Amino acid sequence: MSASERDPVTGRETTGHEWNGIKELDTPVPRGVLIFLVVTHVWAIGWWFFAPAWPVGTTYTKGLLGIDQRASVEEQLVEGQRDRSVWMTRLETEAYDSILADEGLMQTVRGTGRQLFGDNCAACHGRDGRGRAGYPDLTDNDWLWGGGPELIEQTLRYGINSNHPDSRIAQMPAFGRDDMLDREQVRSVASYVYSLSNPDYSTDDNLGRIEAGREVFETTCAACHGDDAQGSADIGAPNLTDSRWVYGGDLQTIINTVHGGRQGHMPTWDERLTDAEIRTLSLYVHDLGSGQP
Repeated sequence: MSASERDPVTGRETTGHEWNGIKELDTPVPRGVLIFLVVTHVWAIGWWFFAPAWPVGTTYTKGLLGIDQRASVEEQLVEGQRDRSVWMTRLETEAYDSILADEGLMQTVRGTGRQLFGDNCAACHGRDGRGRAGYPDLTDNDWLWGGGPELIEQTLRYGINSNHPDSRIAQMPAFGRDDMLDREQVRSVASYVYSLSNPDYSTDDNLGRIEAGREVFETTCAACHGDDAQGSADIGAPNLTDSRWVYGGDLQTIINTVHGGRQGHMPTWDERLTDAEIRTLSLYVHDLGSGQP
């Protein structure tokens, strides 16, 4: 190492190191950095004494301040449960009309209901409640059993075609497979049903089949779906005159439905969710469907 020398520009000594003609200055660490390092080390050493820090066998040093994060979390949970119990009790005991009229409580329903729905219902009906083939859209205000919160609660609590003794029961018979209708009758009545929501299908070429299907409908299907084909919420028979379908509304799907029948399943949540959770979900689903009865 060469003898130290001073840089003619800065006046600082060099370290004596040189690389490719570049000499390194012996610049000291800035005082601010040294102060920062000293303060942080003093703080760290002091905090060892004030807060839990060192493991000692099966325990640890508790610290002079007595800080206990586990106890703090438990206190927060107790406080949260206490606050939650207030509005959960209201949801469990108050009449639906009273809850619907309280916008503040309905905001809580929307927040809590969204989480409950995601945990329990979204697997079938989707996160947005719009359903898919075989699972009803809960946002279109078109209900098989009625969209009032009391009726939705009954569906949630007891299910549809479930093992609960009070389950709602609904079944579309397999008219073709079980030989109640022949192939032509199945196709004709499907064409008639298709024409109810697709007026453009009623062309001169199709009118004969549609009329034959109307006669089959009156003798076979009207008992459940009504003479006007608008269904019945009392027995869960869907409206066949609109564009909302559970299994699909194209002609071939309707033919498949008439031929093979349908029997959907909605599980019972009576023993899986609390009364307050069921009522919260009932209000949330009701709200999804535009909040209409």
